[in-house]
Amino acid sequence: MTGLTSTVVRLKLSLLRGGLRQSAGRRAAFVASAVVALLFGASQLLGLLLLRGHAHADAVALLAVAVLALGWAVMPLFFPSGDETLDPTRLVMLPLRPRPLVRALLAASLVGIGPLFTLLVLAGCTLSVAHGAAGYAVAVVAALLSLLVCVALARAVAAANVRLLTSRKGRDLAVLSGLVVAIGAQLVNFAAQHLGSAGLGRLEPVADVLRWLPPSSAVGAVHAASQGEYGRATAQLLLSLSALVLLITLWAGSLTRLMTSPDGSTLQAAEPGPRRRSSTGLGRLLPQGRTGTVMERSLRYIWRDPKTKAAWVTSLAVGLIVPVLNAVQGTGSIYFACFASGLLGIQMYNQFGQDTSAFWMVAMTVSSPRDAYTELRGRALALLLITLPYATLVTVLTTALLGAWARLPQVLGLSLALLGAMLATGAWSSARFPYSIPQEGHRNVAPGQVGLAWIGIFGGMFSAALLCAPVIALTIWLNTSAGGDAWTWVLLPVGAVYGAAVTLAGLRLAAPRTSARLPEILAAVSKG
Repeated sequence: MTGLTSTVVRLKLSLLRGGLRQSAGRRAAFVASAVVALLFGASQLLGLLLLRGHAHADAVALLAVAVLALGWAVMPLFFPSGDETLDPTRLVMLPLRPRPLVRALLAASLVGIGPLFTLLVLAGCTLSVAHGAAGYAVAVVAALLSLLVCVALARAVAAANVRLLTSRKGRDLAVLSGLVVAIGAQLVNFAAQHLGSAGLGRLEPVADVLRWLPPSSAVGAVHAASQGEYGRATAQLLLSLSALVLLITLWAGSLTRLMTSPDGSTLQAAEPGPRRRSSTGLGRLLPQGRTGTVMERSLRYIWRDPKTKAAWVTSLAVGLIVPVLNAVQGTGSIYFACFASGLLGIQMYNQFGQDTSAFWMVAMTVSSPRDAYTELRGRALALLLITLPYATLVTVLTTALLGAWARLPQVLGLSLALLGAMLATGAWSSARFPYSIPQEGHRNVAPGQVGLAWIGIFGGMFSAALLCAPVIALTIWLNTSAGGDAWTWVLLPVGAVYGAAVTLAGLRLAAPRTSARLPEILAAVSKG
């Protein structure tokens, strides 16, 4: 190990020790995460070993390595602060050449829980398909080569996107990692159910492609060597080795650019140009006066604020995935389409907490219940601008997948009634149970306000369910009574009118409370 490599490895170990010395809670979290990761890795190793001799063991192993590589590729984008050594800009002022630095950082990257977990899974993947002396010999090389490819891939992605990862857009991307987890969990559940019914044989077409794609090609080499196909095994190992060389070359190129090209801190500020119009193209289409201003401000929050954007995108994705995937599997109900209205309606809760300490500027413009009503109405209309067409789209798509067009009017009417109830209770809950949303980290509630959040959200949802009771009762009655099917279309206009009426009533009830509690709301949303 060269002097630079050993120095960087010791630096990585020092960073780990220094982080653990900061607090007992951090040490406990590290130990707990290490134990969970190692137990999960050991279970994966054992499970893969149990597949030895199975007809489709190679397909499972190839897919597992591909998933590992994908995880290493995307993790630096979503969790750039998870490893401080991922930011090479910390080293640009040192007199270091890129290629020796690449070797040193690659060695340091092999220190940690992630590489150890990966090595356990890779060992299971290679050993599950290895047979004979040649197979085991190639398995050792393949496991180490796959690990190096995964680590180099993560480093190359991090170095190429380091400017993004350290910017506000990079923090937005990290916050959106919850969306990836939510969507990924649904897709994995869907794939697992599909494989459970169709069998592992469905993986073979995918495996035929993956066995020639690095780093899965290294596992394909183990399988080929075990069958005596040494030429094929050599070619597959060379593919993974070529990928490793290419990734290291790209990584070194990114480091060279980072060390030699200027960034925003070294460039002269641009000359101030003419002021742009405050309203964008969408802003010009909104109503004039305070209502339009509030709508545009709310839409800008949705687009620009990381926490608000993450909540919206997650609700949009899950609200579509749940009914659509269940409909595709043939196990869903058409009423699952109401998930879209319910999840998006939650965005009306804690409206003032989304403003954080900037709410004082809004509070300065509210001097009467009428001003509060206009403020709440603008926020509700901004939400409806997205939610109304989206909920309609999800309902129509779910209906089309299930082929239940006769029930479209009643489900859409019920969805609109639920949306109106959520807007009404959300406006009242925003005034009665406001809480602060921390701008940094992944916490969505400030310390000491978790109880307020639970009461406001779940209490409001329970109240919304009660408000929807008349429309739900009418739906049940029409579907169970003799001849009622011919009148289920009435539920669409009834649900739309009922939802609009409930929304207006909720806004008018919430406005006086909002105006009267402005100091308490400001103190609550500014906390933390």
